[in-house]
Amino acid sequence: MMSNKLTKTNTKSHRTDNRETQILIGVLLSLLLVATPFLFYIYKFAPADSQKWNTVFGQIHSGGFGSVQIYMHALFTKIIFVVLTGIWFLTSQNWWKYAILVPFTLFLFQLSGVVNYKLKYIDEFDFWYSLPVIIPILFFLIYISSIIGKNHPENLRLKQDVDLEIRKILSDEL
Repeated sequence: MMSNKLTKTNTKSHRTDNRETQILIGVLLSLLLVATPFLFYIYKFAPADSQKWNTVFGQIHSGGFGSVQIYMHALFTKIIFVVLTGIWFLTSQNWWKYAILVPFTLFLFQLSGVVNYKLKYIDEFDFWYSLPVIIPILFFLIYISSIIGKNHPENLRLKQDVDLEIRKILSDEL
């Protein structure tokens, strides 16, 4: 008689892998959100009386700003707003989420004005010059959002199943 050897089967499902990925993304987003107030104050490390700043990442020039510190303040203020509105757009499940692209576009427009050091007035930068940079970013965000949104009905069903199971457990204990 042949002995039945138990074979090890892979019980890890695709749904579990997806959940682990979502948890990792959630943790990274949380860390980024927690770090934003600290990112805002990076400019304090820059020299207030210099036009150049040598860092580990290379030399940073003040551009059209009075000092590197003022440039870093303007740059990180705009970057933080771009990151926060981008996260808001990507994580929003509301029907009106595309309205978030309006301030996001405005912040990208202002960021491009800060980065372009040849400008005399940042907020008077011609909007049409920034469109070749902004439009691909907007399309990329819409594409990423559609990928994230495809799993939304499955995630909603899973949440309902978990809530139902919790209610069953709690009602059995009482």
